[in-house]
Amino acid sequence: MLKTKYVTLMASLPPLGKLFAAKQTPISRIKLENRLKMLTEEDAARLKQIENLIHWSHLPMERTDAQIVDAAKQFFQEVSNQTLRAVIESRLDLHTVIAALRRRQRGDQEPPQGEVWGYGRWVSYIERHWREPGFRLEGVFRWVLEANRLLAAKESVALERLLFGTVWEQLNLLSEGHYFDFEAVVIYVLRWDLVDRWTRYNSEAAVKRFNKLVDSGMEEFRNVFA
Repeated sequence: MLKTKYVTLMASLPPLGKLFAAKQTPISRIKLENRLKMLTEEDAARLKQIENLIHWSHLPMERTDAQIVDAAKQFFQEVSNQTLRAVIESRLDLHTVIAALRRRQRGDQEPPQGEVWGYGRWVSYIERHWREPGFRLEGVFRWVLEANRLLAAKESVALERLLFGTVWEQLNLLSEGHYFDFEAVVIYVLRWDLVDRWTRYNSEAAVKRFNKLVDSGMEEFRNVFA
């Protein structure tokens, strides 16, 4: 019965198309939320947890890095589903690498000492290779050198485009084999958010947001995941 319900849900959602070709989302957030009412209470709560954990726009300014890391740990303790774990892990890896690049760009010659600044398997590796342009992670994250260049050049729109495209590609890969299940719903919602954010973008807003992110990241090492 549940499987049939989610088949109906996914079948009711319009294709998202290509990220950077979109002029607007093919379905409004209000209509999307109405469709998502078909989720079980447990799955709806899990989706909200995922959105709160990884959406850039869902990270409130008052959340510290330590709180975000604690939330990530709680998620991995609760969730065994490999696709959902990969969704979170890939996004937090990206946030961690970008956080390190931003810290270094603002002048941090050494990695943070005694501070929680990132999450995942690459934190200690990045710290060991802090002064390398791409932290010697070019083989894992092929976008890292370009992100470093764009950050140094203050090319905020191009950097956002690079990161959005990277996340979009990750989600596309993780969607393979998931078409009418809860994982498919999660991935659709996360991809919808990228389309929504990109279609509402403009250069002036991008510069303001970029500067705000950098400035907020300097305040007692907070919000580097935002």
